[in-house]
Amino acid sequence: MGYEIKQHDKFRYIEEGDGEPLVLLHGLFGALSNFSALIDHFKQYNKVVVPMLPLLDLDILHTSVTGLAKYVAKFIEVKNYQNVNLLGNSLGGHVALVYLLRNEPKVVKSVILTGSSGLFESAMGDSYPKRGNKEYIRKKTEYTFYDPAMASDELVDEVFSITNNRMKVIKIIALAKSAIRNNLGEDLNKIKIPALLIWGKNDNVTPPFVAEEFHKLLPNSELHFIDKCGHAPMMEVPDEFNKILFNFLQKHASLATEA
Repeated sequence: MGYEIKQHDKFRYIEEGDGEPLVLLHGLFGALSNFSALIDHFKQYNKVVVPMLPLLDLDILHTSVTGLAKYVAKFIEVKNYQNVNLLGNSLGGHVALVYLLRNEPKVVKSVILTGSSGLFESAMGDSYPKRGNKEYIRKKTEYTFYDPAMASDELVDEVFSITNNRMKVIKIIALAKSAIRNNLGEDLNKIKIPALLIWGKNDNVTPPFVAEEFHKLLPNSELHFIDKCGHAPMMEVPDEFNKILFNFLQKHASLATEA
């Protein structure tokens, strides 16, 4: 993989390729590896940008979906991106939606959601995250995918290391509670830009009915389900995910010049 992590002011991010920005927002346990197939494919066509969201670095008062949305707003402003296609997985999708609703940014031309929270998400269990129990963490990581083999040792170790740190656990819980409190159902009709929903048919965390509800509430949206796929389609079924996303971006590529 080996992407260069750049620094601009307080922001750390990856930026690969040229063209319209495709900004990727990761989820609560999102690693760069989640987006590697997507980055490698789309850097041929777009400027692919992955800001390192400070999920566990904000002070506890700002450890919330709104706090992360403010961070994204500042990042896009500082980088002066235009005609942005904003993609979020899981909590990252929720952050994207809160950013759009709070800022109504003219620089964002489309939003792509995959396994997004914001309407409903099945918590990892009341006792989650359980510290010191690696097998428990493995089971919960496997739950994210249709194919449990996707929960590699490397991925499990990464989640385990986060959940074994007391302060990080407190912040994870704060973010999870913030996501549940911050239900967007009544406001989604305000988002008029084109929206693409790519969902795993076997998503246990944000089940298919959540995608249907997003589709109903977002006025300019299209929905695609991927079979035999869980909560992270861009990771589990990258070829099909990339094809759907490519077609959507091509379809809306002329919007910037028409505006």
